Amino acid sequence: MIATMQHNIEIIPIPAFENNYIWLIHNGKDAIVVDPGDANPVIETLTRLGLTLNSILITHHHHDHIGGVKALLIQFPDCVIYAPALERYSFKHIQVCQSDVVVIDALNLQFTVLDVPGHTIGHVAYVAEPANDSPILFCGDVLFGAGCGRVFDNHYIEAYLSLQKLATLPPTTKIYCTHEYTLNNIQFALTLEPNNQALQTRHLATQQLRKNQVPTLPSNIALELATNPFLRCTSQEIIASIQALNETPERVFTLIRKLKDGY
Repeated sequence: MIATMQHNIEIIPIPAFENNYIWLIHNGKDAIVVDPGDANPVIETLTRLGLTLNSILITHHHHDHIGGVKALLIQFPDCVIYAPALERYSFKHIQVCQSDVVVIDALNLQFTVLDVPGHTIGHVAYVAEPANDSPILFCGDVLFGAGCGRVFDNHYIEAYLSLQKLATLPPTTKIYCTHEYTLNNIQFALTLEPNNQALQTRHLATQQLRKNQVPTLPSNIALELATNPFLRCTSQEIIASIQALNETPERVFTLIRKLKDGY
């Protein structure tokens, strides 16, 4: 499932809008951006660091993830774009889906593509394994710190299965999602599982990070398995909290996702 790569890279967040992160992956010369909803902060960062934009990875079609693409193409016309095969885009791109491998020679990087429908039906994620480092996952809006994306068009089972797919990645996998929602998600999670000590500890740490205006991301799979209610649908405390005895994990997921919609 995980492709390999053989060099050191740096990954930095570019804040956009109210709470988006556009992830920039670079080697000091060439760069990849993930889900550039706004071109201006990307161009400013590339210029400041002296980088050339080589490629763009798109996880899904929502405007806050693709709104900057056309402006970036004007600035970097040779940039190659990868986007989900099951979604439609008005810009030229290479379609990708489950098990495709995105090879970016300029950075000596390979990303394996995962289909992770739910937030949108065509949503994909990109995962790779750096040499001498933890695996990395760019998952758009499918998985958040202590949360998950809204489920549209009633695709709750698909969303649940997508999270289960991500949960099978190595526990050390670093998770680069695209919104700074972690604190609010933890506050919601505590209403479901107030006795979860790992969640309590994460709450305190996250409060301090946000007080200091430091991103709460990347997270990792092990932390999410311990604290994210959408990956803990068999937790007896969560099941009791929502009065879902004898329900399937898929149904528990659906119930807590609907509760989060109104939180």
